[in-house]
Amino acid sequence: MRIIGGRLKGHRFTPPKNTPARPTTDMAKEGLFNMLYNTYDFSALRVLDLFGGTGSISYEFASRGCNNITLVEIDKGNLKFIHNNNQKYQLGLQIVAQDVLKFIRTGNCQQQYDIIFAGPPYAMPQLATLPDLIFEFSLLATDGLFILEHNPNHKFTAHPRFTHSRNYGTTIFSFFS
Repeated sequence: MRIIGGRLKGHRFTPPKNTPARPTTDMAKEGLFNMLYNTYDFSALRVLDLFGGTGSISYEFASRGCNNITLVEIDKGNLKFIHNNNQKYQLGLQIVAQDVLKFIRTGNCQQQYDIIFAGPPYAMPQLATLPDLIFEFSLLATDGLFILEHNPNHKFTAHPRFTHSRNYGTTIFSFFS
């Protein structure tokens, strides 16, 4: 796993062994961040990284100057890895050790976000409900962007908030606003 751009560009991280996370591929991450970097001022963004996994997406935002990142993850091994990197590289991540669905539904989210990224397990039974939950609980700021990573087994083109998608092989990013 490596950082694609910003102050930590090229830095490699070795994720914990036996992690349940599926890190986003470098190719998909590079495509996504090239698009976002040409659209947003990262220093002004409030970002929520749901299903943080090993922290790859949050590291990328932080490396590019984002100072307000909340990462939600439940796996203890991943959390330890993220905490260590957060401290070592002074990333400034706000780390929440909680199940994502509980985080959303219990109101633990105290702000709205400009960008919400969710990279859930592809086999997660509730994956198809994530866009509805984001909007039901008003987590996205006005003019915000929700990005859902999924595989070709899921389609969101009929969702009323769907705007477009980007396909990187078996990794698909669906965008909602």
